[in-house]
Amino acid sequence: MNFDAILKQANDLVALHGLNIVYALVILILGFIVAKAIKGGVGSMLKKREMDNALIGFVTSIVYVALIIFVILAALSRVGVETTSFVAIVGAAGLAIGLALQGSLANFAAGFLLISFKPFKAGDYVEAGGTSGTVEEIQIFTTRLKSPDNVEITIPNAQVLGGTINNYSAKEIRRLDLVVGVGYDDDLPRVREVLMDIIKNEPRCLEDPAPLVGVLELADSSVNFAFRPWVKGSDYWPTRFDLLERIKLRLDSEGFNIPYPQADVHVINEKAA
Repeated sequence: MNFDAILKQANDLVALHGLNIVYALVILILGFIVAKAIKGGVGSMLKKREMDNALIGFVTSIVYVALIIFVILAALSRVGVETTSFVAIVGAAGLAIGLALQGSLANFAAGFLLISFKPFKAGDYVEAGGTSGTVEEIQIFTTRLKSPDNVEITIPNAQVLGGTINNYSAKEIRRLDLVVGVGYDDDLPRVREVLMDIIKNEPRCLEDPAPLVGVLELADSSVNFAFRPWVKGSDYWPTRFDLLERIKLRLDSEGFNIPYPQADVHVINEKAA
């Protein structure tokens, strides 16, 4: 076959399918634009209904992927590809790919379960998947958190669902668990009185549930008190920081000892021995 024959065949193919190829490209370009617009529209509609941001991200991601698949099939159909057989081929290939990508499918299923059972929502501070942070969004395969120092953390959904989830924002109030150590020679009833007074003078500490101050243990070098007031979840860290400072200053002003580890070093003079 000479060059002229090849060129003629190429021209015939372009004449036969060239317009369809152009149409297919137009379908792809417009399809991607429309799919993105529909994704944004669905997101806006769900936001107006005051749905959780984590759920919005999950739903819009699924809608977008489904639309993109439809657009690709439409473009292939335009250039003459038999979509019915193509779907069958994709189904068979999907089974093989699914076996190879079991982890991804597990992440998808875990994401669906996280949305269904709602162990947390966007804005909650959680400890999950071996890390902690504020939930930003649950996507198809991953969950995005933001750490307190503003680092974005991405965790596979299966890892989140497969472990323990501690949701620190689920309850309105939390208990501060502090341990305060004083010397064995100190007046323990007076120490307890002083610690309770610190709680009573902190407006962020709640009266109900009642706070607890009591001897927790007789340690090696100190008597340790459990210091356990209740606060609102939003006040937890500011109150903790302030109370630790006040405890130290107040115990110092009352003349109590706050023991710290000490070591006695004995030097042996071998020559003298």
